[in-house]
Amino acid sequence: MESAESNFEKLGLTLPPAPKPLGVYKPCLIDGKYLYLSGHGTVKDDGSMIIGRIGEDLEADAGKLAARQVGLAMLSTIKKNLGSLNRVKRVIKVTGMVNCSSDFERHPFVINGCSELFAKIWGEENGVGVRSAVGMGSLPDNIPVEIEAIFELHE
Repeated sequence: MESAESNFEKLGLTLPPAPKPLGVYKPCLIDGKYLYLSGHGTVKDDGSMIIGRIGEDLEADAGKLAARQVGLAMLSTIKKNLGSLNRVKRVIKVTGMVNCSSDFERHPFVINGCSELFAKIWGEENGVGVRSAVGMGSLPDNIPVEIEAIFELHE
């Protein structure tokens, strides 16, 4: 079985800088064998954010790419705080929030951008957990997607 680190390398993607908290919270917290990640945004490689509301400023496909970018920011936080993606055993839960127009209905499609990335990193069995994908009237700084997650760690 391939490691999460080698799976990531094969994708040829780069990690953005791990986001710094913009409020009073921790980006991640380990409780026993579980890792909780706070809501992450659309941090790009240069540290800037993808901005816009899906269904108005961005199409669904651009939203899906934004969700993948959020997933990359989450991977960056994991590497910064745990040292390696290999410390994660499996994805438990992903909660995806989509900043969208009131008539937009493809929230799961958008959040698949992150979920598909995690499946490629940890495999179909361990990289896919339970999930919620919901629409929001707004998100901080008008980012299109925010995602939080819970992971199980290797003991």
